[in-house]
Amino acid sequence: MTGGESEGPDERKSREGRGGEPDDLLRALEAALFASTEPLTIAQLRQILGEAPDLPDALRRLAGDYAGRGINLVERGGRWHFQTAPDMAWLLRRDREEPRRLSRAGMETLAIIAYHEPVSRAEIEAIRGVQVAKGTIDVLMEAGWIRPAGRREVPGRPLIYATTPEFLTHFGLGSRRDLPGIEDLRAAGLLDPIDLVLEGLSGQSVTESSLENGEGGD
Repeated sequence: MTGGESEGPDERKSREGRGGEPDDLLRALEAALFASTEPLTIAQLRQILGEAPDLPDALRRLAGDYAGRGINLVERGGRWHFQTAPDMAWLLRRDREEPRRLSRAGMETLAIIAYHEPVSRAEIEAIRGVQVAKGTIDVLMEAGWIRPAGRREVPGRPLIYATTPEFLTHFGLGSRRDLPGIEDLRAAGLLDPIDLVLEGLSGQSVTESSLENGEGGD
């Protein structure tokens, strides 16, 4: 703009953002998401920011601003949060001591819950063919990957378990629909006899490799 020229309305709209809205909404979204220790839903963001217009569109715009950077804004299971860009994650893992690793029994139990939820402990045992130690369930709950999801309306009313948003975030899933299907696992050569048990029962499976975790037994 040369000296003496005033800024026209179209130029002002372009500078301030789409539709003439100032960038304050994007800045407020960025601040709220950065300050939160948990992923936030649009409803939770509205509680923080008020009835902001076009909030979903603003989130998409903000995610676009962060695309290609070291930190990304992502949506998983209807919740938005910042995370390290996938190709930069190795920087954080390189010198970090690994937390307690999940046992084979823990991986199988988590896989069964993910593909069959909500599911009771007895149902998990029927699928695995062996008893599930209470400690296995406890470890998964302490990790924040499963949660009690009510009780089965049968004699004894056993607890049933389901996965959590933290499970989706940890394994990079947008929703349970993103779990690998049986054909994906077969093509990758990730099936073994134990996985075939799950295949026969659900038409889908999961393996140690697909969860990217594991060690010895309980």
